[in-house]
Amino acid sequence: MSSLRHYILVTGAYWAFTLTDGALRMLVLLHFHELGYTPVQLAFLFLFYELFGVVTNLVGGWLAATLGLRATLLGGLTLQVVALAMLALLDPEWGRAASVAYVMSAQALSGIAKDLTKMSSKSAIKVLLPADAHAALFRWVAILTGSKNALKGAGFFLGGFLLATVGYQHALLGMAAGLVLALVGSALTLPADLGRAKRRRRFRGLLSKRPAINALSAARFFLFGARDVWFVVGVPVFLSVDLAWGFTEVGGFLAAWVIGYGLVQSLAPAVIGRFTGGRAPQRRSAQVLAFALAAVMAGIAGGLTADLDARWLVLGGLGAFGVVFAINSSVHSYLILAYSDGDDVALDVGFYYMANAGGRLVGTLLSGLLYQAGGLTACLWTSMAFALATGLLSLGLPAVVAPAMMSTTKPEGSA
Repeated sequence: MSSLRHYILVTGAYWAFTLTDGALRMLVLLHFHELGYTPVQLAFLFLFYELFGVVTNLVGGWLAATLGLRATLLGGLTLQVVALAMLALLDPEWGRAASVAYVMSAQALSGIAKDLTKMSSKSAIKVLLPADAHAALFRWVAILTGSKNALKGAGFFLGGFLLATVGYQHALLGMAAGLVLALVGSALTLPADLGRAKRRRRFRGLLSKRPAINALSAARFFLFGARDVWFVVGVPVFLSVDLAWGFTEVGGFLAAWVIGYGLVQSLAPAVIGRFTGGRAPQRRSAQVLAFALAAVMAGIAGGLTADLDARWLVLGGLGAFGVVFAINSSVHSYLILAYSDGDDVALDVGFYYMANAGGRLVGTLLSGLLYQAGGLTACLWTSMAFALATGLLSLGLPAVVAPAMMSTTKPEGSA
């Protein structure tokens, strides 16, 4: 029962963080877009968020193996509180260059916080489950990832709503206060040695990974680049400028998209199970889904190039993208834990999410540059190319050894 209780505690802390993370992204994007920032300038506001995520995932895995997952989880929550407070103190009288530099610094802390919290939460699942519980592992990861993304979508709506009602500064201070409560609760309840490695890990070995980890990490890089190249700047600005949507409408659409794909992720074990006879997914699932994602993006981008109705093409097409992307991402999240060894799980997950953050970094930068140069169509064609690269890299994934049946394996401590 203790494993289930600790899983609930870790998930609760991750949920609290995720809600503020989604709201913060929408607050910053819409607030500075209203102030007249260009798409490239908006992309730069998030650049350090993604760049420091790359570094954090690499170093964070080693820190978690050395200090334990509780320490890195609490560290992530603390840094997010500091970042929210910093952004609330932004002086509107500062010049644009000073404001961009200040926001980038605060976003750097938020990026570190996000990846410390995510790496800690997902690594904890592997620690809390028996080593051979592959099907249960897929279910637990799908639940954590799906619920996280649903809450992040709720955060997008919350950010747009708070900006329109209480304003930028009060929204940030309120979120910081709520996150302090989650931080205190986690500090008082989680065991100090959660996820701490039994033997010391050398820092210089962080980049030395098995072929399975390397191939999956490379595929993850392009998978999330395929999403963020349109998601970070392209679509929000398109909805605001081309479709003349307000803050709440933009936040609401992006919230619905992320909530929807989070729900699909939670249902991924049932969906995949229909094609695998109830077993956990293998490499073929990742391969087929990646190529399907490339086909979806080619259809959307081709439709825009042919001057079809952009409103319904973008809204409907990105809905289809969300379904395929959600299941693909859920399969990846299972595979990284299935490929990882017990004591090395934090190191392997950290390396994998370093690649994830690298893809987000490149996608974020390209989103602003491509939208300013060629509009949403350029973003979508690049997304198609990234999804195709994901599929090609997935061809190098090895098989998972002896996956257990989904219908028979239960988490330790469950009824």
